[in-house]
Amino acid sequence: MVHRHELSGSLNGLLRVRAFTQDDAHLFVRKDQIQREVDHVLNLIDDIYSKFGFSYEVELSTRPENYMGSIDLWDKAEQSLEEVLKQRGMAYRINEGDGAFYGPKIDFHILDSLGRSWQCGTVQLDFQMPEKFNCRYINEQNELEFPIIIHRAIFGSVERFLAILVEHYAGEFPLWLAPEQVRIIPIADKHVAYAEEVKKALAANGYRVKVDDRAEKMGLKIRESEKQKVPYMMIVGDQEVEKQMVSVRKRKEGDLGQLLIDEVLNLLKVE
Repeated sequence: MVHRHELSGSLNGLLRVRAFTQDDAHLFVRKDQIQREVDHVLNLIDDIYSKFGFSYEVELSTRPENYMGSIDLWDKAEQSLEEVLKQRGMAYRINEGDGAFYGPKIDFHILDSLGRSWQCGTVQLDFQMPEKFNCRYINEQNELEFPIIIHRAIFGSVERFLAILVEHYAGEFPLWLAPEQVRIIPIADKHVAYAEEVKKALAANGYRVKVDDRAEKMGLKIRESEKQKVPYMMIVGDQEVEKQMVSVRKRKEGDLGQLLIDEVLNLLKVE
């Protein structure tokens, strides 16, 4: 959890907040492990961004004016990161002088559906902090040696990443990501019990489901579900109760007809 006393005029939804959560991790590695471990982190970042449907741009940020340590160590660290990028065939640009004070870094800028760039992921190489904190291990020669720290974050700020997702999808999340995946709408009070049965069957298979049993008109309930971008609506009335089925409506596609619960589960599973 990180806190910043941002000026009130600069606060902006989840994009700029006074308290946010960083998905920070620190890998303690030997010198001969640097390139392999950085490569693993780049694989992880690519895997996660691709699942959310993001493309991204990469930049290598080099030694700033106020740096810690020797230039020789900095040169080796920058060379290590650049070699990994070249071996992977990744396009990147040099961001001169924008590294952290303790080491160079690879920054990831994800692009949303409007082509806007957001700096999120980062991989930072740190030769300095292990010495400052006297972190040491015993190597193969039975000698004490300083490890190297790889600082890495993938989302950056979890809150800001969520804001970018909302912007990217305009709230129309894919089924797997939608907070509410299915809304069941009973036509009358007598259909609520069956709606709850359907909900129980879907929830047992891991789906996020709600029953809209408010005493409101059907048209209003359907419009609200569409406005809230719920991927699937399932309407139940006399026919559905009798046949043990549901009438399925999919966001943007409309009416898919009446389906058995097993057919619904298969439809959701495939998507």
